Amino acid sequence: MSEPLSTLAGQIRDASWDLALEVVEEGLRDDAVPSLQRLGQVGQLGDMPTFIVELSKELADPQPGRMRRGGPLAGLVRDHAREREALGFAPREIVTELLVLRRVLWRFLSTRAAGLTGSEVLEAERRLNDSLDMLVAECVVAYFDRATAELADQARRDPLTELLNHAAFAAAVEDELYRARRYERGLTIVYVDVDAFKSINDMLGHPEGDRVLRRVAGLLTESLRGSDLAGRLGGDEFGVCLIESDLETGGRFLARLHDLVDEEAASGRLPPGFALSAGLASYPQDAVSSNALFRLADERLYEAKRGKTAD
Repeated sequence: MSEPLSTLAGQIRDASWDLALEVVEEGLRDDAVPSLQRLGQVGQLGDMPTFIVELSKELADPQPGRMRRGGPLAGLVRDHAREREALGFAPREIVTELLVLRRVLWRFLSTRAAGLTGSEVLEAERRLNDSLDMLVAECVVAYFDRATAELADQARRDPLTELLNHAAFAAAVEDELYRARRYERGLTIVYVDVDAFKSINDMLGHPEGDRVLRRVAGLLTESLRGSDLAGRLGGDEFGVCLIESDLETGGRFLARLHDLVDEEAASGRLPPGFALSAGLASYPQDAVSSNALFRLADERLYEAKRGKTAD
């Protein structure tokens, strides 16, 4: 460890708050980082003082583990990027903050260069540059990881209701059925269909029909436990997968759902006389494969609909 570099690192650490304030001032200048204007001083600083302290450690004593992906400094900058995004910062602004930090540290280094040899100055610049390059890369990776995860999730969602789409619901049920077999647990499939939905569309129009479907999706979600699944299977038909359950559990779920529907209809948030029909099938009592469970739930749904028509 170089004694002059260790001394410089200590100076950077001791000046971390002042240096962080310089970063904020430069970020505000000429709107280099426009989103900083909307924050108070604590929000503007964010994790910058901590970054500077960690960078000073790397300057004094480079440690590969500190800088690698998954290391403490990489984790810190990913958290910072997520927090900045939550505050409305664009990815470019988050990266610009770190580039401003680089300039501020270079200026600080230049004021202390008189006590360093030429090779020590070059080594200090190299260590700071390498560390800051890693921080910028981690910010970019964090952004693309999040964006990719969001896109992947969107691809699994029905755009109208934000429930799982048909394919994603079927795949999720298959996964849960595998776990149910392995751990000898029950599982219940529920098919739910809006009664006379075509009439709602014809009388009230498609925008109202879409609103009704979104509200049904909301009621399904409100009726579920955190581990359960819900999907839109197409049109006005929905599917629910109740984890670690049986037909009795399914019956209680439907009772809650029907109570919510009645409350919504009575308050005018759903059309007058609005109702749902449903069919249940449970593993392992009724069937042992997902296809058989889906088919049986569907048959029981239409039996329920026929029963209402007969009445």
